[in-house]
Amino acid sequence: MASPGDDDGELHRPPCFEPGTKVRAKMHIRNDGTFAGREVGDILVRKGDEGYVRDIGTYLQRYYIYAVEFIARGAVVGMRARELTAVDASQEAAP
Repeated sequence: MASPGDDDGELHRPPCFEPGTKVRAKMHIRNDGTFAGREVGDILVRKGDEGYVRDIGTYLQRYYIYAVEFIARGAVVGMRARELTAVDASQEAAP
């Protein structure tokens, strides 16, 4: 049974991020076996890595999955909203 605060049924809300949004990983993300070419348990994304939302899909008809391109890592990784935060353009350092 879902407890209050669980994100069951998040598909009834709009996605948290749109394609093109710059995002930052809130935590390390390890391969759960769905990322081809890497061992299960390998770190795919480190906390603080930044990337761009490329696409939005769903999982189990319950959750949004954001395909995030981490250019520095050369990888596109599927992530949940709770694992990401938007990078505010005003927070980025000016050149």
